[in-house]
Amino acid sequence: MPIAWYFDFVSPFCWLQWPAIRELAASREVALRPMLFGALLKQMNHLGPAEIPCKREFTYRYALWRARQAHMPLRFPPSHPFNPLPALRLCVAAGNTVEAVGAIYEWIWAHGRAADTPEALAPLAASFGITDVRAALGTPQVKETLQANFEHAMRDKLFGVPTLVIDGELFWGADAHDFAMAYLDDPGMFAEGEMARLGALPVGLSRI
Repeated sequence: MPIAWYFDFVSPFCWLQWPAIRELAASREVALRPMLFGALLKQMNHLGPAEIPCKREFTYRYALWRARQAHMPLRFPPSHPFNPLPALRLCVAAGNTVEAVGAIYEWIWAHGRAADTPEALAPLAASFGITDVRAALGTPQVKETLQANFEHAMRDKLFGVPTLVIDGELFWGADAHDFAMAYLDDPGMFAEGEMARLGALPVGLSRI
């Protein structure tokens, strides 16, 4: 079954899911699709969790708690939310490999470093063999790849990151990873009993 993982470096929850994605990618083919979460929010006319004051504080504390529970390092960058576009473009420019994704995540979320400008990312880019980081991030191919990933996300009907898409089914959030793996082991689980009924459950009340 085709598997894709949509992510944005701005999300600490993508970082929390990353070890499981890296493990999955070691045994199965996983399309890594970096994308701009802000563009998705704009498309849905929706606020992100960091744009709602009380939710912002809760989200940050919860992410840190989750990291501690998982014995993972997590240190927020100097400001958040930040512009993730340079990091996303660097990921593509560096080949969008498991190694590149992991290194960028560690730069931001394990060490708490800035990633919102080409200059901030220059030392990391150099480790990928990229000397002119601004030029590398500005190539048409890099921009077109990110745009293509966003168009993929629209076709997949994405509504958040991180999201695993397995054979067209969406599994949103780091905490849904076990659910996604259960589906991967038993693709027929949505066609049976109550799971099947939920797919056609009528809407009783709508505010739209």
